[in-house]
Amino acid sequence: MRILKQSGVLALTLAAALMSSGAWADNASPVGLWRNVDDASGKPRALIRITESNGTLQGKIEKVFRAPSEDRNPKCEKCEGALKDVPVLGLVILSGLKKDGAEYTAGRILDPDNGKVYSSKIQLTDGGKKLNVRGYIGVSMLGRSQIWERQE
Repeated sequence: MRILKQSGVLALTLAAALMSSGAWADNASPVGLWRNVDDASGKPRALIRITESNGTLQGKIEKVFRAPSEDRNPKCEKCEGALKDVPVLGLVILSGLKKDGAEYTAGRILDPDNGKVYSSKIQLTDGGKKLNVRGYIGVSMLGRSQIWERQE
């Protein structure tokens, strides 16, 4: 009887620990702060905060990493329309992403370097520590992927 009681206490303790783990819940969603790394140099480029509203994700640039010789407050100079010359800080670059199985699809991604908007999809990898961000034209095979790293 004593062994059965101890086993029950151990099982309850283990279940409570698993259910209360913040990391477990956080890694199941792309909501949070992500670091984008430059493909060529391997250096950090920006921090992007992904939020969710009504089942749709969006990502906004929260911080940019610039060389001392570069403008500290860059603008989206090549963007068109209402986004022309808007500061990159605070710029929404990901929008419209909705959960579709293991991915978030049907979104749009803005590249502030060239001002172009692409179709996009994202997927968590490496246990939620990394985010595969894909921008493409037409079909997903005609595009480019980046890996973003979770910061919180």
